[in-house]
Amino acid sequence: MSQVDRRQALKLLGALGATGLVTACSDITGGDDEPGEDPLRTTPIRIGLLVPRTGPFKPIGDEMLNGFQLYLNLNDGRFNGHPVRLLIEDEGANAQSGAAALDRLLKQNVLALTGVANSDVMLAIRNAVENAQVPLVGSNASPADLQGVIYIWRTSYVNDEPGRALGTYLDQEVKGRVAMIAPDNTLGRDAIDGFRRAFGPDDARLAPSVILTKNEPAPGRNFFSPYLQQLRAIQPSVVFCAYAGAAAIEFVRQYRASGLTADIYAPGFLTEGTAVQALGNDARGIFTAMNYSPDLDNAANREFTGAYRREYRTVPTTYAMASYDAAAVLDKAVRLAGDTLNPQRINLMLGRVGQIDSPRGPWQFNQPRTPQQRWYLREVRPDGPVLSNILLSDLATLG
Repeated sequence: MSQVDRRQALKLLGALGATGLVTACSDITGGDDEPGEDPLRTTPIRIGLLVPRTGPFKPIGDEMLNGFQLYLNLNDGRFNGHPVRLLIEDEGANAQSGAAALDRLLKQNVLALTGVANSDVMLAIRNAVENAQVPLVGSNASPADLQGVIYIWRTSYVNDEPGRALGTYLDQEVKGRVAMIAPDNTLGRDAIDGFRRAFGPDDARLAPSVILTKNEPAPGRNFFSPYLQQLRAIQPSVVFCAYAGAAAIEFVRQYRASGLTADIYAPGFLTEGTAVQALGNDARGIFTAMNYSPDLDNAANREFTGAYRREYRTVPTTYAMASYDAAAVLDKAVRLAGDTLNPQRINLMLGRVGQIDSPRGPWQFNQPRTPQQRWYLREVRPDGPVLSNILLSDLATLG
């Protein structure tokens, strides 16, 4: 018997035992396939990734891409045996560019979407995602008023949660005046609102008004000068702020140069990723609340940080971790979906993925489709020869 005939005979016997003669004959006509090969797993599934590839938020987008790609690298580029084709579009720096990028992805017949760095973009694309009925597993942007969604899930956190975690903590720790400053955008307003509610909006220690700066993703060298003068007039012992990306770096630089000495507390994106390296000693002593720290001691994090360091020669961030988890969540949803793969079924299965064994620690989706998870207090301190966000303690479980 020739090698080809032997292979076809084996297929025939296996098929008869499983599904009968009709399936067996079908196998014979497709005799070029390898034994045991599943034809359902030969066509790639398309996942759309929406992240900033240009502009002031590009470093955040790079981390998000790295995290998702790392999960694929560690899993042979597959979700439950299906090869994954990752389609990447540039979110850009504003709602208009983000909406255009989403439209390009939806036209490519994607099974699911992930990414989104900017909260203003997330709000701008909300209706388009819901109308398309394609699940979006967001891995960063998470506005507090994104309610009542069916197809939008988030593996990061709600924007007001780091402020809530720090507000509760500082209410017990601070005796002097507390000032608040943030950009006048969705992220900044959400962070301030969470902090005020947790600290106590009528607490006499809070400065009577919030300093809202113009929403400028890439501010110039003297951009913050008038706002820092307002801070100086308050004479705070603590400053709560909420900046990300290039604006975070410029705010801290100008704050230090102004001579203000009040301790800075902020959501973790103030000092996340390349911000610490860019700021150098200006970052030292900044306290942040975050849902992740690369020095967390658990098995999932040791595997993740080790692989991330080997692949990218740097420590991972919350952006990378949440994107890595988004890939893990989609992998589980594909596995639960079985042989029926369409966006609506994947969305249904996202509600059944259960607990995720994450580098941040175990978490699961709550009813609003965001993580129920632990928050941590960190401080920028020396870690060997470099400055890093060092874990100090747990803060709260939120979600």
